[in-house]
Amino acid sequence: MDLTTTVSFSEMFAMAGQAAVILADPTRLGFLFAGVLMGLVVGVIPGLGGIVGLSLLLPFTYALDPYSAIAMMLGLGSVTVTSDTIPAVLFGVPGTVGSAATILDGYPMARRGEASRAFGAAFTSSVIGGLFGALLLGVSLPILRPFMVSFSEPEMLAICIFGLSLVAVLSGSAPIKGLIAAALGLLVATAGNDQEGGTLRWTFDSMYLWDGVPLVPFALGIFAIPELADLAITRKTIAGDTKNINARGQLEGVKDVFENWFLVLRCALIGSVMGSIPGLGASVIDWVAYGHAARTEKGAAKSFGKGDVRGVIASESSNNAKEGGALVPTIAFGVPGSASMALLLGAFLIHGIVPGPKMLTEQLDLTYTMVWSVALANILGAGICFAFAGQLARIAMIRVGILVPLVLSMTFLGAFQGSRDWGDLYTLMIFGFLGWVMKRFRWPRPPIILGFVLGGLIENYLFISISRWGFEWLSRPVVIIILSITLISVMWPLYTGYRQRSKAPRGGRRFAVQRDYLRNPDLGFTVLIFGIFLYAAIYSAEWELATRLEPQAVAWFGVVATGLVILTNLLMAPAERKPGDQAVAGQMTAAGDDIHFDIQADYGDLSSRVIYTRAARYFFWCVFYIGASHVIGLIPALALFLVGYMRFEGKESWRVIFLVVGPMWLFCYGLFHMVLRVLWPQTLFGQWFPVFRGIRELNLF
Repeated sequence: MDLTTTVSFSEMFAMAGQAAVILADPTRLGFLFAGVLMGLVVGVIPGLGGIVGLSLLLPFTYALDPYSAIAMMLGLGSVTVTSDTIPAVLFGVPGTVGSAATILDGYPMARRGEASRAFGAAFTSSVIGGLFGALLLGVSLPILRPFMVSFSEPEMLAICIFGLSLVAVLSGSAPIKGLIAAALGLLVATAGNDQEGGTLRWTFDSMYLWDGVPLVPFALGIFAIPELADLAITRKTIAGDTKNINARGQLEGVKDVFENWFLVLRCALIGSVMGSIPGLGASVIDWVAYGHAARTEKGAAKSFGKGDVRGVIASESSNNAKEGGALVPTIAFGVPGSASMALLLGAFLIHGIVPGPKMLTEQLDLTYTMVWSVALANILGAGICFAFAGQLARIAMIRVGILVPLVLSMTFLGAFQGSRDWGDLYTLMIFGFLGWVMKRFRWPRPPIILGFVLGGLIENYLFISISRWGFEWLSRPVVIIILSITLISVMWPLYTGYRQRSKAPRGGRRFAVQRDYLRNPDLGFTVLIFGIFLYAAIYSAEWELATRLEPQAVAWFGVVATGLVILTNLLMAPAERKPGDQAVAGQMTAAGDDIHFDIQADYGDLSSRVIYTRAARYFFWCVFYIGASHVIGLIPALALFLVGYMRFEGKESWRVIFLVVGPMWLFCYGLFHMVLRVLWPQTLFGQWFPVFRGIRELNLF
């Protein structure tokens, strides 16, 4: 170790101590605590997330000193991915995109009465992951600068492609369908104005789509709408028939974390390292950690996605750790490691802080104030959540007639924050119905989100890599290593699945036309997806090379893959079912074959007529809320929607309705209209009575 490094480390420890003294000021601790409380509230509300919270907080930091301002903002940004666990576990609704992977195992745990255990595991993993990220930030800043500089677009592209390889893990026993879903997500991500060629892709003459499909309504549609639909159809509480949700089960979750300590450290390392890579963000990191756990943990192939606490641990330990990692490029190079870090960079500029070498030398005390802020925020956030975990878990016992409209209304308002356009609500419903259909046919939904999130990054890095290096970027050592691992990750599940199908006993001929499949609704859905890919392939063929490069590749892959699924199910005889086996909707046998569609298998003893009737009523109320919003506005329609749903679907008394709807409406009015100052779109009522548009408190129309 040379003298420079020695001096650097000695100065590092001295400045860390000085920063601790600076942050220990009661006033600064108060601002940090206020930021943590705001972050916890923002994280619970689906669709808001840390970006909205930081945007709201940024103007209030003008009058603060740099230490207090940065502490407050980091307090908020560090804990939104702690409290977003609450809606993810209880409702199957991601509070932020960083909790999407938590749903896969957290929600099934809540359904069987283990919400508290999931909370205990999630909050403990979060605080450990957050502290790990802060520690890594503290020790890595003087070391990682040369490494970060060496990373360029080809390496970033290889990492994004590796992220897509997780589709094979996230697709369960249907890897090909998972790849198709990911391709569909990639295709949706190409919508909008192409930055390279300037071509409008898949906008259908709608200005709303010029900037592409917003992530928030897309993600809420794929995950939230289908889960709430199932609650509305079954009309059972989140905990199902379980009467005791074990309110003290969080201690069991804590025990699970320490029993799986090595998994926590590995996933925290993944979150920290990937968080330090600009552009990846929380949308990808939790999936990478989850996929790693699904590949490496014993028995994960059978239990993950069905309520395995290790899935919750993997996701939550990574998404909190990424905040510390994301600060590395923000501080060292002025390159935001995530969207929230871009807002933090704005706060830097407001207070005259210039990211770069000075942050690692002259302003090292400010840098380590950030490290301490991240660490303390995670401890405070997890402690507050943990203290109320038992009470929060009791939400799982709330009657569906009350819970569904409350969460659904917040989902609509959260989706509207995507671009604050009526198109956000249409996007929510279109992809919400798609998500419900995919769930019924057992098409994996996580891959479509993963493909959508990575689509823009892949296209951007691909264009730059080819423009600058041609195809020589494929010969770079790091790229070769990452792509080799990716190829193995994708091909191995397909190979093992093929071997299982080959060995499975089949009655009669191995290949024959399966007439039952011709009557299977899954065939119609697959043909529809095939048609979308074929249309995209033909329509985009005349675009310029830079514009059509990704759409063409994705579309033709989708055509081939969906065609393969159709031919396989149509011509290959299914494996023999053992005596006593029951057909489950779209479920796969050990050999990986579709059985057949049976919607009743999803809803117990409910008849098909009851199921379809309740589903139609649920989607009617969704459409009703959008229609009423066009007439009288989103906030006024909220009260009408809540009262109508609780009275006619929940059969609740007027007393209960008044006690629930009143506070809920006032909360939404205060948050969205008075605090966030949302500019609501024009309604018919606003056109009839424009006088209300001139009054700030009544400008809801």
